[in-house]
Parts: sequence; structure tokens; C-alpha cells
Amino acid sequence: MNLGTTIIKGRRSIRNYKDEPVPLEVIEQAMECARLAPTARNGQPWLFGFTETKETLEKLGELASHGKFIAGAPICFAIFGLRDEKFYVEDCSAATQNLILGLWAYGVSSCWVAGDKMDYNEEVRKLMNVPPEYTLVSLIPAGYPAIGERMVPPQKKSFDDVTFKETFQD
Repeated sequence: MNLGTTIIKGRRSIRNYKDEPVPLEVIEQAMECARLAPTARNGQPWLFGFTETKETLEKLGELASHGKFIAGAPICFAIFGLRDEKFYVEDCSAATQNLILGLWAYGVSSCWVAGDKMDYNEEVRKLMNVPPEYTLVSLIPAGYPAIGERMVPPQKKSFDDVTFKETFQD
């Protein structure tokens, strides 16, 4: 394996974090990774933000139906897409994955929390004072894994069960 595949294969969704800030250099490098994600027609229909403010993290945790643990994270990133762009979900999803892998390359754990099509989408946009032409695609709480956090890989389908060459054969 090379460094890139080692990083990708080692990443896990983590929901419990140490009470330790993520250095600004790591934040900026991860956001730079997000910014460099591929997009349809090079549209780059996104806006990336983050918060480290405890009050905002707690409010995000209250709003996100499957992200209550955001309240305990030292930082949460938010990725917004231009709602009128045809491929904003795909483009912002690529950026989200780049952000997550950029964080993991520095040993910072995270967990993808859905934003697009969620009831709290508009409330998060307003909370973070994002212009109305953008819509929330993802929230990424992050931090260093808490002591005892399970880093065991989840059970995944086998390679042969999810791949095919040329045409699919039953």
C-alpha cells in the first residue's frame, strides 16, 4: 500500500473526541483539500465554514437529528452548495470526502453528518449566517479520538460482492 491508500483505508467514523483543539494549520490544510475536490465543469459551487464556539456546536448538536454528538466536538465544519447548480450535491460530497481525508491525514477523526434534504438544513444555514443561495450539504464534526474510542474497522462487503468487470454477471 502507498500513503494515500493507507490514509483512505484507515479512516473511521468517530463520534467521541478529546477536549483538545485542532490546530489552525490542520484546519486550513483540510479545507484546502476540500477546495481542490473535482467538480462538474469546474463549477466549484461551494462554501466551506467551521465553528469552534461551544455555543454554536451545542446548537448544531440540537438541530442535527443524527448528529447530537456534534455538541461534544472541538470543531465542526459545514459544507454548503449553491442550490441552483445542477451538481452541487455531487460536487460538495467530493469536497466533504476530501476534507475528511485531509483531517485524517493529520490524525484528526470525524464523522459525516447529512445536511442536504434534512429538516434542519435551513436553520443551520441561518445559524452560520450563510447567504440564502447556498444550502447545507454536510456537517463534519471533528477532533482527536477520545481514549478508548473503537478504531476497529466496520464490517464491509467483500471486494467481489461489490465489483464487476465490463458487465455485471449474477
